[in-house]
Amino acid sequence: MPKGYWVSVYPTITDPEGLDVYNELAGQAVKAAGGRVLARGGGRVVAHEAGIAERVVLIEFDSFEQATAAYESAAYQKALAALPDGFERDFRIIEGIG
Repeated sequence: MPKGYWVSVYPTITDPEGLDVYNELAGQAVKAAGGRVLARGGGRVVAHEAGIAERVVLIEFDSFEQATAAYESAAYQKALAALPDGFERDFRIIEGIG
């Protein structure tokens, strides 16, 4: 069964400290849902074409369905509510290959 992935790109982070509560809650929700953080950071990003060299997060789940359920979980919805006003990110749930 193909794995599922959360892919998040943060075009601009104007208040990194404002993400602390979200990061804590999101981390707990991801762990509880069986997710594994494969990459998280903004220190070493090389962007090409229309890419933006900011923070990128890649989280793996055992299946696409598990990744979707994790996003829809009450725990992750609580984390989303903690995102600061005016916050922007590009977030996708994708299915892996094979």
